[in-house]
Amino acid sequence: MTLPSPAEESGDDEEEIDYRFTLANERTFLAWIRTSLGLLAGGVAVHTLVQPFRMSGLRRAIALSCIVLAVIIAIGAYTHWRRVGTAMRRGDPLPVTVMVPILSVGIALVSVLACVAVLLR
Repeated sequence: MTLPSPAEESGDDEEEIDYRFTLANERTFLAWIRTSLGLLAGGVAVHTLVQPFRMSGLRRAIALSCIVLAVIIAIGAYTHWRRVGTAMRRGDPLPVTVMVPILSVGIALVSVLACVAVLLR
C-alpha cells in the first residue's frame, strides 16, 4: 500500500516535479533579471555619463527607454517564472511568453534612438 501524496490529500491537481525543471525555470528567470539589470545600468549610465546631444531630450529618451524596458522585463520575468512553475506542477503545457518580442522591439527602439543621437552629434 502506498501513501497518498500531499497533493492527493489536499485534493489539489498539482504534482511534484523533477527538481531539474524547477532549477531550469529559475535559471531562465535569473537570465531575464540579468537582462533587466543590464538595461537599468545602461539607462542610468546614459543619463549620468553621456554628454547632452544637440537635440534636446534625446539623452533622456534613451535613458528612460532603457529604464522602462528594464522594469517591464523584471515584472515579466517574475510573472513568467510563476506561470511556468504552476504549469509544470499541474502537468499543463508550458505557457508562451511575450517578453521576447517586447525585448526585441524595445532594444530596436533604443538602438534607433542611439543611432539618431550619434548621427546628429
